[in-house]
Amino acid sequence: MKRTSLIAGYLGSFILDLNYTLILLESSGSSCKPRYLGVKEMQHGRSLALSSLLLVFSVGASAGDWAQFRGPGGLGISDETGLPLTWSSEENLIWKTPLPGYGASSPIVVGDKIFVTCYGGYGVGGEDAGDQANLKLHLVCCDRASGEVVWNKSVDPQLPEKPYQQFLPEHGYASGTPASDGKAIYVFFGRSGVWAFDLDGTKLWNADVGSETHIFGSANSPLLVGDYVIINASIESGSLVALEKSTGEEVWRADGIDESWNTPVLVNLPNGETEVVLTITGKILSFDPQTGSPFWNCESAETYICPSVVVHDGTVFAIGGRGPYVAGVKAGGRGDVTETHRLWVAEEGSNVPSPVYHDGHLYWVNDGGIAHCVNAETGETVYKQRVDGAEKTYASALLAEGRLYVVTWHSGTFVLDAKPEFKVLARNILSGDDSVFNASPAVSDGQLILRSNKFLYCVGNQAN
Repeated sequence: MKRTSLIAGYLGSFILDLNYTLILLESSGSSCKPRYLGVKEMQHGRSLALSSLLLVFSVGASAGDWAQFRGPGGLGISDETGLPLTWSSEENLIWKTPLPGYGASSPIVVGDKIFVTCYGGYGVGGEDAGDQANLKLHLVCCDRASGEVVWNKSVDPQLPEKPYQQFLPEHGYASGTPASDGKAIYVFFGRSGVWAFDLDGTKLWNADVGSETHIFGSANSPLLVGDYVIINASIESGSLVALEKSTGEEVWRADGIDESWNTPVLVNLPNGETEVVLTITGKILSFDPQTGSPFWNCESAETYICPSVVVHDGTVFAIGGRGPYVAGVKAGGRGDVTETHRLWVAEEGSNVPSPVYHDGHLYWVNDGGIAHCVNAETGETVYKQRVDGAEKTYASALLAEGRLYVVTWHSGTFVLDAKPEFKVLARNILSGDDSVFNASPAVSDGQLILRSNKFLYCVGNQAN
């Protein structure tokens, strides 16, 4: 799919600009005025006739970009076609690029560039982690067409970090996926802060959102909402923090974010309101993205939470951590909505990977390699099936062309049929790379961008 400008409608009432800013056309008789939802009210001084409405788009992330964790909306869904079903080190491998360090973060694609974070100098393999004083954090830019490294910006960490032991070797010190509005790249390195760079690698600013650490490390990715960068700094300060995109200055902070390793998701409601939703120990929480004021909360699993929520048609679907828990909650409420807006709750779960919604069902493969399909209307388990050969899995599933692409640590990428009947379509292994694959795939121009601790890959149908 080629990158083109996009005007997307929702029942004829919504328009999406190139910065993924949702615009509501408020009608009054035969006229209307655009309102940027969840950003700032537009002051036009007069209504504009719908037939003569002119939208002037700013230069931003284009429709073909994969500009945040799990792509548009953070939902893990791509509408691109022509993606490969099978690949290997000899088949459908477009390019392979060595990375300057390890990392669990996923790549993003912005225009003709790929961005990914890494860490090096400490904790990069072997029993001897080395000297933490040598730890470096990196934002790497690669050419989309060739995979060649265009630039590599090094960031000095705020030490001490938690030692490279216990759970940290599972993902290390660069787990947050970058986010971009097409003008800048925003990255989160835990206690080392939030950093903004332009597309050429020039540092714009950095901001401190907390200094605490944890034996699990830090994992969350930035969410861009209008003029703000929203960071789940649960580990660093027990807070959800909004920063100005242009300066890094703090706008608001919501406290009480407990044991939450998931990236917030923006919910757009039919009435034009927006919510930022994430899960913490015992609760699903919704906030006003402009003020940080709480909207609603719902009972959830009493455990730490890694999976991010997904949203479909105003319903939030949340998966618990170690405790088996999955629920559907109607967004838009106020206060405790457990009794009023929780549609169903079921005893299934995922410790790390996030789910994906497709045709009335939720799909995911949990960290133990077990595939799940749950009816999104009722919470009924449709199937729960071990994927033969699949071992530890931390990456979240990607939905594209009616298929689920599931990346595992060491046992390759499995392609499942995204239907209520369990079926494995393919298993793809990139030989010669014994490092961990933690990253969720990115999609670009009918190709997949994959990432391991050692390499960045592009796979696609060679005939394309």
